[in-house]
Amino acid sequence: MVVSGKDERKGLFQFAIDRGGTFTDVWARCPDGSTRVMKLLSEDPANYPDAPREGIRRILEQETGISRPTKSPLETTDVEWIRMGTTVATNALLERNGERMALVITKGFRDLLHIGNQARPKIFDLEIVTPDILYEEVVEVEERVALQQEKCQLKKDCSVVTGTTGEKVEIWQTVNTELLKKDLQTVYDKGIRSLAVVLMHAYTFTQHEEEVREIATSMGFTHVSISSEAMPMVRVVPRGCTACADAYLTPKIKKYVKGFSSGFKNLNDVRVLFMQSDGGLTPVSRFSGSRAILSGPAGGVVGYAITTYHRQTDLPVIGFDMGGTSTDVSRFDGKYEHVFETTTAGVTIQAPQLDINTVAAGGGSQLFFRSGMFVVGPESAGAHPGPVCYKKGGSLAVTDANLILGRLMPEYFPCIFGVNEDEPLDKDATRRAFEELTNEVNGFIQSQKTEKEMLSVEEVAMGFIRVANEAMCRPIRALTQAKGHDTSRHVLACFGGAGGQHACSIARSLGMKTVFVHKYASILSAYGMALADVVHEAQEPCAAFYCPETFGQLDERLDALSQQCSSELQSQGFPATSIATTPFLHLRYEGTDCALMVTADKYPAHATSCRHGDFKAAFMGRYQQEFGFILEGRKIVVDDLRVRGVGKTKIEVDTPIATATDAAPVEKRTQVYFEGGFQETCVYLLSNLKAGHSLTGPAIILDKNSTIMVEPNCTASITQSGDVSIQIGTGNLKSVGTELDAIQLSIFSHRFMSTAEQMGRVLQRTSISTNIKERLDFSCALFGPDGGLVANAPHIPVHLGAMQETVQYQMRNLGDKISEGDVILSNHPCAGGSHLPDLTVITPVFYSGQPQPVFFVASRGHHADIGGVTPGSMPPHSKTIFEEGAVFKSFYLVKKGEWQEEALIEALNAPAMYPGSSGTRNLHDNLSDLRAQVAANQKGINLVHELIDEYGLEVVQAYMAHIQNNAEVAVREMLQEIARKRKAKTGKSSLFAEDFMDDGSVLCLNVDIDEEKGSALFDFTGTGPEVYGNCNAPRAVTLSAIIYCLRCMVGHDVPLNQGCLKPITTVIPKGSLLDPSDTAAVVGGNVLTSQRVVDVVLRAFKTCAASQGCMNNITFGDESCGYYETVAGGAGAGPTWDGKSGVHTHMTNTRITDPEIVERRYPVVVREFNLNPGTGGKGQFNGGDGIKREMLFRKPLTLSVLTERRVMRPYGLEGGEEGHCGLNLLRLKDGRVINLGGKTSVDVATGDVFCLLTPGGGGYGRAGERERPRKPPTDLVHKCLERGSVHSYKMAQESA
Repeated sequence: MVVSGKDERKGLFQFAIDRGGTFTDVWARCPDGSTRVMKLLSEDPANYPDAPREGIRRILEQETGISRPTKSPLETTDVEWIRMGTTVATNALLERNGERMALVITKGFRDLLHIGNQARPKIFDLEIVTPDILYEEVVEVEERVALQQEKCQLKKDCSVVTGTTGEKVEIWQTVNTELLKKDLQTVYDKGIRSLAVVLMHAYTFTQHEEEVREIATSMGFTHVSISSEAMPMVRVVPRGCTACADAYLTPKIKKYVKGFSSGFKNLNDVRVLFMQSDGGLTPVSRFSGSRAILSGPAGGVVGYAITTYHRQTDLPVIGFDMGGTSTDVSRFDGKYEHVFETTTAGVTIQAPQLDINTVAAGGGSQLFFRSGMFVVGPESAGAHPGPVCYKKGGSLAVTDANLILGRLMPEYFPCIFGVNEDEPLDKDATRRAFEELTNEVNGFIQSQKTEKEMLSVEEVAMGFIRVANEAMCRPIRALTQAKGHDTSRHVLACFGGAGGQHACSIARSLGMKTVFVHKYASILSAYGMALADVVHEAQEPCAAFYCPETFGQLDERLDALSQQCSSELQSQGFPATSIATTPFLHLRYEGTDCALMVTADKYPAHATSCRHGDFKAAFMGRYQQEFGFILEGRKIVVDDLRVRGVGKTKIEVDTPIATATDAAPVEKRTQVYFEGGFQETCVYLLSNLKAGHSLTGPAIILDKNSTIMVEPNCTASITQSGDVSIQIGTGNLKSVGTELDAIQLSIFSHRFMSTAEQMGRVLQRTSISTNIKERLDFSCALFGPDGGLVANAPHIPVHLGAMQETVQYQMRNLGDKISEGDVILSNHPCAGGSHLPDLTVITPVFYSGQPQPVFFVASRGHHADIGGVTPGSMPPHSKTIFEEGAVFKSFYLVKKGEWQEEALIEALNAPAMYPGSSGTRNLHDNLSDLRAQVAANQKGINLVHELIDEYGLEVVQAYMAHIQNNAEVAVREMLQEIARKRKAKTGKSSLFAEDFMDDGSVLCLNVDIDEEKGSALFDFTGTGPEVYGNCNAPRAVTLSAIIYCLRCMVGHDVPLNQGCLKPITTVIPKGSLLDPSDTAAVVGGNVLTSQRVVDVVLRAFKTCAASQGCMNNITFGDESCGYYETVAGGAGAGPTWDGKSGVHTHMTNTRITDPEIVERRYPVVVREFNLNPGTGGKGQFNGGDGIKREMLFRKPLTLSVLTERRVMRPYGLEGGEEGHCGLNLLRLKDGRVINLGGKTSVDVATGDVFCLLTPGGGGYGRAGERERPRKPPTDLVHKCLERGSVHSYKMAQESA
């Protein structure tokens, strides 16, 4: 085999190909040095069997003049190398058409990968939809190992071995090979030949997985993926998902490669390489499914990284790849940014991947006008049927808007549209559709009885473009600011078919000065593959501290991994001089989960560091950059060692073009719509432009496959290589008044939400505790001068609207005493608090010349401990609030700019004055996190000031009110619709429901809806009195539950703010369970009663059956450790759906800790974590099943349970059966079994087993009564599946 860069076969063709979902892009270098570019449909079976091979055939035939028939195998003597990226793996995941496979897993965990982290993907979807699991069958292996623990008092007569990480492993049970063979034979007989083997702690103890593979292979299984090789990292769930993905996808890839290869006479002398998700090429023999997910997009990142950074600019580069369904955003600053765990199509994969963030905004994103607001996406028209202009019956989309505005020119598009794919773009159909939408918009404007002028078709289309642009700006801000970078100090590298039409506007909005568009922008992923290097990576887990005592061991292992990479690359033909290896350590501070993969390439070795470099300095520098602080004196743990080996391919990047000697030739002039109207715009063909040509905007530059829009006040210049560099001018800011503008409403909605999101990023970066920094259990929000909520991020259900009560309490309580420089701390239930550990920090926003606050900003974070009778401040048996921790009503955290630390420490230690209680057990974290909350609020103040400086105070406050009114309109429309349906069915529009807590307390709700006004009275009169316990729910929690239910019933995105509650009048009896006295205990109300409030509201509206109605709060620990978790159960069924099994519902969405992490850090063994079949209620649609979870205690501990639905079963609806109750059992080591009840705290002994059975969901409709209504299948292929670090952060926030 021959390697480019070492021993090139001169005079041969080189091909780089990106096989995408819709199009296949081909870049070729011919023997004479010229290049060819081609774009084909990826699927065109009537004309060719394989698009990449067809691209090669056509170019070879055209360049050599030798006929090469489509159906004959291609001769390869003219070809030096072929490099490919493919969506085969991604599409197989999306369409769930990979290889049939089975999961082989440790006994007790058959449903572990189904449950996953137990969080639901979309918190407001009552019908919880997750992609199907990949495996068809499950084989449970009788085997078990456990990590040895010094403090373990459970003595086992077993052998002990040292794992690959250095951890001691106790072998409690060897593999039961006879039973395994029998079970595998059953699977084999069903025709399955691919297996994923996932055993507990296989990241360090690999022997059992290897034994299973040997048995399976000997029985005839053709592909066996073991998790310890797929990705040897701790955490069994993502490692197991990765092994499943590999078993599911790799055979599919091999089949595709075999089919591709069969079309050539001989590929042995051709270097065939595939692009991996990490941005490196690999030989076809090593191309695996789990590393192929981002195969195509990775080429684009490599393409812009090599062609832009340090060639066109010294600034970091943001990659902006806008396609039809979605937009990919990434960043490059001289090194590739990798992530090591992402979720694609519902499958979590642990593997190095470029941090490519996919957002639901592309040319096919659909356009909606909802409740007075312009909305773009996330639904997409896809390629079929596509936008309206495709003439296939599609929906209005961003592409249609660009067409109406004159930014797309149909005469330069091929005639590939219409049913027979032989017609041009249909601008007339697009105009008709826009006229209809414009009439809808103008009808709404008229209904508001304002003097605002009606909008034209072009103004409406322009509005949607502006909204789409703002939607794409948000992830770019998040990607940069999350890691402490200034967004404006970047160059925007634009590529993909649709990005050129939007790049100038987006760059201007973000403050960027330069847009760079490569001449191969429309096929940059293919070109990137031509430029990419060959990569081989080696990785192994570790469990050592980074300290002088381990430096020798770490250096030895890094040397071994480096040698492994070098040997592999040399075997592929690379000389040692063309190979570079980079060592990495995956480091984290002890006691945290926030690990960073760092290299010491800029931190040379010295006497007190590893020989491979000063990794500690590298880690602390990166930690400081990303989080704003370091933890002095804290030990650093090495989780993994990794080496990235690179074989340099030395492909020439730049090919100079001719220099201009005269003005750029204008192809034609056309009219294009911008803010303010149509402007004459020159049109240029990129192929006619030469180096040095300068084009003043407005201008359009046309390439074969893309359109570049140079906006007014921008200047494009052609580089020596024929690329386009655009300098961004200031632009003409549109004058915005206080009167409602539906377009500006959407813009402000994004800006307000972005303010709250950026506050959250600062809080996460600067906080120190696990709860806030890693679990992301916090919310940040913006409020108007009346204290009404404007924007809240993220949407943690129990925080929704609750902070508004807190802010308005301070306004009532403190009034004019609130001054500039003050910061107020509050957590009391009567002051809008949820439970005491949720500390809310409020800062007034003053503006020059204004005597009163013009806005408020606030952040609420869950502190791990604030004192009380139990660690964690969540006692199961508290009777008064003073047993639950420190209490703040209106505490000045900062007074006129001075930090009140002494008074704060005194208040945090105050609970110690009560018998049996303690002050805060973690004062340092409390103080640090409160400072972080103050810093987050200051970020919010700065962003509000920027908005006011840009638009004026009057306008910003006016749009704050408009945003709230928009939410109000959406809720009123929903209530009117419900009233109509209710009246048609029963003759009245009043609703009633009640439900009971396990202690017999009743929750009553009467809802009276005014159909004409779209308003409703929610009256909880009849609800039981305050209880002598902690299931009292603060008033703010009930309001949060109502907002949550309203948002779920609206069914689409609306701003979640004060406006949601404007149509709602709420009556909650004082002194009741839902509005208790000032001293009532409330910790259970926040986590249990809140769920019952949701059940009652949804029952009244007959929306769906009850879900498990509980968070199953479990705590155990002693003086040396403490652990807290909430556990999922069954979701309620609805009128068209089955309830989901084993998932969190409604007011919580907390992720559960991976079993391997639990066993590594705590003195327990997770014996079982499965679904509990049959616990969901039966019906026309069945309720979801609950969960069975067993934990074996390895030493004496205190166990606390705080649970509900142990007596009262989750209701069914419309004849559906009730779900089963939960049950808390303790199996003592002497064999006795004890029912612990719903709420208790008990001492457990070594060898005791806690068995938790969580409730199921209720059923909907009578079982077997009639045929179930059929729903159209979910089309995942044409839906944007968001991914990347920004999406992962959002998902983590919404599962806090």
